Amino acid sequence: MRRYTNRFINAHHQISGRMLSAIAVLPLSLTIAACSQPNATTADSTPATEPSVTTQKATLVEQPQAEIIPASAHSDTQSTILRSVSATVYKDANCGCCKEWVGYAEGHGLNATAQNVEDLSLFKERYSVPQQMRSCHTAVTTDGYVFEGHVPAKHMAQFLTNPPSDAIGLAVPGMPVGSPGMEYQDKFMPYKVMQLNKDGTIEVYAAIESPQQQL
Repeated sequence: MRRYTNRFINAHHQISGRMLSAIAVLPLSLTIAACSQPNATTADSTPATEPSVTTQKATLVEQPQAEIIPASAHSDTQSTILRSVSATVYKDANCGCCKEWVGYAEGHGLNATAQNVEDLSLFKERYSVPQQMRSCHTAVTTDGYVFEGHVPAKHMAQFLTNPPSDAIGLAVPGMPVGSPGMEYQDKFMPYKVMQLNKDGTIEVYAAIESPQQQL
């Protein structure tokens, strides 16, 4: 496992090794290819300062070991379901799929400010993202809700419309091929959107079995 993690980090511009230690749900070559797609539409801002560090325990949940299956065409329709939401997205400056997700979220109305940081794990610890729920970027709304990784805009909007009283946000751990910002050819891997709770536990918020369920 350590050998594959090291190969992934070297192929992806060394994106926070501590952050990505739980990524084992995808064929490595597909993950690298999908996350390396060029994107020049989203402007990056100056690096953010490092926050104080806190830690929190969480219950381990495995992502499904599913096969890559053909995906139907993703909708190109731009919506405004996140038009009243503003968020800061903490990301690596060289992460292509992070830029893709920010552009996707902005296309659905999110007012996003990208912050390039050197050590993403510090921000994930600050916002209590459990180790096994981490992905390549962390979005934090002005209300303090956390959206880790390639969370669909649809589920962000649903969560923010009626936030569970015990929750701090949602996460899509790893980088599932076919999730928003991780589109690659016509591939799709079923995945789960996880709810992050204040007490450090996690639970399934939504199971995404097809690309249509992301729309």
